[in-house]
Amino acid sequence: MSKLKLVLGVVAIAFVTLTVVSCKDAKTESSTNSETSTEEDHSKMNHDNSDGHHDSEKKEMAMNGDGNAQAVLNDYFSLKDALVGDDNDKAKEMGGTLVKSLKSFDASKYSESKKSELNDIIEDATEHAEHISESDIKHQREHFKVLSKDVTDMVAITGTGMKLYEQFCPMYDNNKGGAWLSMNEEIRNPYFGDKMLKCGKVQREIN
Repeated sequence: MSKLKLVLGVVAIAFVTLTVVSCKDAKTESSTNSETSTEEDHSKMNHDNSDGHHDSEKKEMAMNGDGNAQAVLNDYFSLKDALVGDDNDKAKEMGGTLVKSLKSFDASKYSESKKSELNDIIEDATEHAEHISESDIKHQREHFKVLSKDVTDMVAITGTGMKLYEQFCPMYDNNKGGAWLSMNEEIRNPYFGDKMLKCGKVQREIN
């Protein structure tokens, strides 16, 4: 009888061990699948395309940081995407939309010195956005270069709820170069579009 009990005990232990190992494997597989799914979703969310305009990211941005500044950034990124896609008409449309968000910007909650600086930045940026809303794509890109500096200066004061990348193309403007802001580390060049889509580098991360 004792031998039978011993055998049954060993079988029981083996069964428990196999069950535990099996759960661990299943958990690992489930975790791996979850991570893969998350990575795929993140990849899709961060992938530039001319139709999506980072809708998911914009919703996330709108929930963080200064609402006024985020509205300006959202429209700026839509304009940038239109230029990346060599879409003159869409860039005109987004230039007009950006004019509205810039004019709606309220700097009243900032200190007097910051308010004065922000108002100057917004005024200049509005002028360039207006030009973009009525220009051919070559001139749009010229105005976008200065507009990008204005938006970068704005962010330096207002902050942002998420990481941004300041990117730079050394070949634009007769090799003087041109910078822009992006939500993605991957280069998508708004100054040359499809002609040199990946020309450029990340200069620095903001936030």
